[in-house]
Amino acid sequence: MRKKCFKEGMRAYIARLRREGHYSSAKSYQDALNSFNRFCGLSEIPYSYINKENLRLYQAYLLENGCAWNTVSTYMRRIRCVYNQAVESGEADYIPALFKKVFTGVESKRKKALSQGEMYRLMTVRVDDPKLYQAQLALCLMFLYGGMAFVDLAHLRASNFKEGILDYKRQKTGTQMRIEVPCAAIPMSKSLASIALSSSAYLYPFIDSMKTGEEGYKAYNAALASFNRNLKLLADAAGVISIVTSYTVRHSFATTLKELDVSIEMISELLGHKSIKTTQIYLKSFSLEKMSAVNKICFESVYNHVPKVG
Repeated sequence: MRKKCFKEGMRAYIARLRREGHYSSAKSYQDALNSFNRFCGLSEIPYSYINKENLRLYQAYLLENGCAWNTVSTYMRRIRCVYNQAVESGEADYIPALFKKVFTGVESKRKKALSQGEMYRLMTVRVDDPKLYQAQLALCLMFLYGGMAFVDLAHLRASNFKEGILDYKRQKTGTQMRIEVPCAAIPMSKSLASIALSSSAYLYPFIDSMKTGEEGYKAYNAALASFNRNLKLLADAAGVISIVTSYTVRHSFATTLKELDVSIEMISELLGHKSIKTTQIYLKSFSLEKMSAVNKICFESVYNHVPKVG
């Protein structure tokens, strides 16, 4: 019986990810396959081709073509995952420390957060373009809703709000989040919701809930790209020269809290991170009242910011 080659194994795994609704992961594996295929230049890639020497050559190829170390790591980990599956099924040979000499870690880079002055200008600059005003409202709400990620903002429904409390699950991790809605968020939320798509069950006007599965995934990516373009235009209007994206907003929220001497545990809970979960096991959860107070302080410190004269 003929053994499968690496391409077949990778394609089978990509198909499985799509069936299970993991469209982002499926795209990541497809990107890795496309890249490795360009490097190999073979119609079929036997598992025996994946050896220590060829992996080192592939890493050099990626770096020579301008890939960042984190991209190298992502592609290597995708190849490793499929190769390990092939080892388990008997399609490939087990090779000790096969991926030891290539990078599969994470290169830490300090993300640039915006200053309070820059965030203030983004939040308060007068804009006449409806799309820029929409982006401005979304930016403010991301701050007011505890540094919420854009993907979670875009998927909120009216049913997530009840008696002044916002309950939702993070799209990325499934973490249950609970936030008291600050008073400043109410008029902004109403303004943004007033222009929501009539065909959508989502509260805000970013994506159409009628699209599901992979079409829904593509619709969200298009909405994110549009939001980031509008943030760039908003930054231009506000005279902010720093790069502004949906992630910048979330990172700036966390950095603002850090500069206000808020504990890392509180910041982590507000963001719904699991990166310090080991620490959180030994810590009592903060009360809703305390998180609400800190959330309010964070927003008001930026929204009521008074620029320095001179």
